[in-house]
Amino acid sequence: MSAPSFRDYLFQPDHPRVAKVRGLDARSYAEAAKDDPFAGPMIEGWKELYPRPFTGVTSDGVVRDGLFPLADALPGEEAPTADMVAAAEKLLALASLDQMSRLSYPVDAPEWQSWANPEFMQHDTGVRLDEVDPALRDAALGVVEASLSPEGYALMRNLMRINGFLGDLVDLPLLMNEYSYNFALYGVPSGTEPWGWQLFGHHVALNCLVAGSQLVVSPVFLGAEPDTIDAGPHQGVKVFKERIQWARELMAGLPAELRAGAVVFEHMEDPAMPEGRLHPGDERHLAGCFQDNRVIPYEGIPVSAMPPSALALLDRIVEDSISYLPAGPRAARRREIREHYAETWFSWIGGWQGGDAFYFRIQSPVVILELDHHTGVFLDNETPAPFHMHTVVRTPNGNDYGRALVRQFPSR
Repeated sequence: MSAPSFRDYLFQPDHPRVAKVRGLDARSYAEAAKDDPFAGPMIEGWKELYPRPFTGVTSDGVVRDGLFPLADALPGEEAPTADMVAAAEKLLALASLDQMSRLSYPVDAPEWQSWANPEFMQHDTGVRLDEVDPALRDAALGVVEASLSPEGYALMRNLMRINGFLGDLVDLPLLMNEYSYNFALYGVPSGTEPWGWQLFGHHVALNCLVAGSQLVVSPVFLGAEPDTIDAGPHQGVKVFKERIQWARELMAGLPAELRAGAVVFEHMEDPAMPEGRLHPGDERHLAGCFQDNRVIPYEGIPVSAMPPSALALLDRIVEDSISYLPAGPRAARRREIREHYAETWFSWIGGWQGGDAFYFRIQSPVVILELDHHTGVFLDNETPAPFHMHTVVRTPNGNDYGRALVRQFPSR
């Protein structure tokens, strides 16, 4: 079965899904969404989770200590700290006093946990990039660019452009545009003390902390609806195609008994799923926004049981999932993840052939990687489709937001 085209699922302009929010911006829609039958209950559920003190995602409710020591990075694995500091100082030099007060939070502030990926603004943390002048906006993006790999920054910008493309497709440019994202700084930019930044909005959320030469970018949420731009100045942009193909090849290449063990549910909306397994917004993925303390048990098959060909494909998926990291921290993160392959599990929901929609999770004591195909939000597909996906990266056992490093820092 070939993959469907998103063009087959465009709402008619007068459809209530788009017509009732036309003309609203992020702030006005944030109020309207509270009474929306779909968004309202989701917001209420997330509201209960947000104020809870951070402990970290775990597999069994117990944080495993000692996984993330504070230390100088190994040679060749250092963060681009000097470039990040220079970019942040440029941003702060351009900010007004009011913007400075909105931009900056303590390095261990609970506002780190306010990020979300929907189009509505649940928490107005930091400054809104589509509300500030282009110089300040570009300086904020300069901090992001200095912190990521070139390919990671390009992916993030393409996802922002897809958001703008979607906003134009459904005539909601005030709500969804290339710059409808919040940006905040945490701590004081420093070459030695911990500090970081946060960018979040529709289908893009990154949380970055640097402590000396160590860099943590987690949680990360990157997604797209649709997964390509087929018209306009950015025509030809496509995202996540290789990762999806490698995942299909991995499943197809597993021995039958291992593949059966990996599949925890055969269908994306499976009658066998227990109550609560399908979330109205997150659908199948478990480690999204406001899930900072979630218990996520291991499922599926141990990676150590995979044949070499499948493990090589899993390596590619891991590498692609962390490709937003600059070269040094990426090498450190890759090494950290591989060192725990003996404790890593792989699970799957759905089909894997042709245009089948699916979900997978790679989970260990040091990483959670998820990819989930979704139903339409601003497209009219009522079942999950490969042209709408969410991806999540978490650092379980307490090091999301670099918290494990911050807690060990001598000045904290």
